[in-house]
Amino acid sequence: MSVAAFKPVMSVEDMAAFFAQAFPQRGSQTRVTEIAPGRARVVFDPAEENLRPGNLVSGPTQMGLADHAAYAVILAHIGPVAMAVTSNLNFSFLRGVQLRTFHADARLLKLGKRLATVDVVLWQDDEANIVAQSTVTYAIPGNS
Repeated sequence: MSVAAFKPVMSVEDMAAFFAQAFPQRGSQTRVTEIAPGRARVVFDPAEENLRPGNLVSGPTQMGLADHAAYAVILAHIGPVAMAVTSNLNFSFLRGVQLRTFHADARLLKLGKRLATVDVVLWQDDEANIVAQSTVTYAIPGNS
């Protein structure tokens, strides 16, 4: 399916409101900055508590951002379905992430009635500086 076949149903503002309501415990470190057909961009501003020894952003923090970006791109295209859940996440660490803003670009690979698969690329400073890659599958609840 081409990217043009995917049509967003939520805006960046809709997404911010949904995340604030559904996840009030989350701070403002993570924010969706772009939504386009088949795509979403999420930005993360790490803090010292996100570091691992060696002053690099921890793996769980990076995986959390990839998962957040996958969830965002899926919801952007199906609407605010809070109970869509991660069913699989594969993650490759490519470079260390420094204590400064980094980004996750999520791209829908497949959007079905029950499953969605997303490719997520994490980058820092420049889109060409890819620090990690993830493939994330979400289970989408049915209307039963």
